[in-house]
Amino acid sequence: MPRWLLPESISDILPSEARRIEELRRRLLDLYRCYGYELVMPPTIEYLDSLLTGSGRDLDLSTFKLIDQLSGRTMGLRADITPQVARIDAHLLDRAGVVRLCYSGSVLHTRPAGPLSTREPLQVGAELFGHAGPEADLEVVEMLLQSLRTAGVPRVRIDLGHVAIVRTLLGALPGVGEDEIFPLLQAKDAPGLAQRLAAVPESPERRALLALPGLFGPAASVLARARAAMPAAPVIADALAQLERLAAAPQLAGGDGLAVEIALDLGDARGYRYHSGAIFAAYVDGLPNAIGRGGRYDNVGAAFGRARPATGFSLELRELAALIPERPPSGAIRAPWGADTALAESVRALRAAGEIVVQVLPGHEHEQQEFECDRELARQATGWAVRPLHRGGRE
Repeated sequence: MPRWLLPESISDILPSEARRIEELRRRLLDLYRCYGYELVMPPTIEYLDSLLTGSGRDLDLSTFKLIDQLSGRTMGLRADITPQVARIDAHLLDRAGVVRLCYSGSVLHTRPAGPLSTREPLQVGAELFGHAGPEADLEVVEMLLQSLRTAGVPRVRIDLGHVAIVRTLLGALPGVGEDEIFPLLQAKDAPGLAQRLAAVPESPERRALLALPGLFGPAASVLARARAAMPAAPVIADALAQLERLAAAPQLAGGDGLAVEIALDLGDARGYRYHSGAIFAAYVDGLPNAIGRGGRYDNVGAAFGRARPATGFSLELRELAALIPERPPSGAIRAPWGADTALAESVRALRAAGEIVVQVLPGHEHEQQEFECDRELARQATGWAVRPLHRGGRE
């Protein structure tokens, strides 16, 4: 089908890709259920003021908007599912204590994240509400790693960061705003950062802020350099201690076919208007951008009546499924079409047992199928039975 029939950076998902995506989605949701996460399905469209709560202008610019013909209010097509899950926890479930929720669905972006990215990513993820301690952060990072292991990814690098470091430094520099500094940090633009801070009086906080673009790499090395470069602020010391514990946690070690590298990126500023503590991103071979991201976003639920500790992650399911090697088509059973009662009962019994049974319509015996038929249901002296079917002949 010509690509011009669909909008730019929007595409159909054809059978072989759809099969890989759906099989992976099911395995991941089953994995999250093993951790105690309940599945929720938020709507694709909401009133804009609810949809953008706590997410700032970054998500606002990514959100398609339209007018509701029933109420006259502005609505948005979701660009991220996490705020919706936070609304469900705070406003609908209203449970005390820890709540674990997971989800999977499409989101829409006004612009693609990169030259080869789709504007309709498929998100799958999990969110943990109600616990402010580092144990919650560790659980969701561990689940992210288990998700990649489930997908068969051989290697992953997890970059850890903490938004409290930059916010503490900026809080000590009057006249220097987040909107100016965070984009420079995200781009690792050390010259641009130095130029912006040229008129700021010399101080430990200014020197530490200038050092942030270079504070990325292996965890032990970055922690040593960060402690030497950072001012003696309790919030920063606590943030570095949190990152050290996360980086050294045995739950984040490799094994079982997955090699894991833990790194720090103290200048990571993605989602700075939204996140409130430890953040992380997962990078895999073959993709220039992060395959998954997450982190702490406490108190987003305050807009819905309940401020709650929260942390979680999301993965781009379509990109992750594309990393899975192509498998041969599933074996299937070819069966004739007919009104024979015994034939119909045999087909029903095979399908109930989990077999794929393709009944061939009259005149279409030689057409290609998505499923490779390696057996056939044939009439025998004792009734209908399955027998091997070979391309070069039959047994």
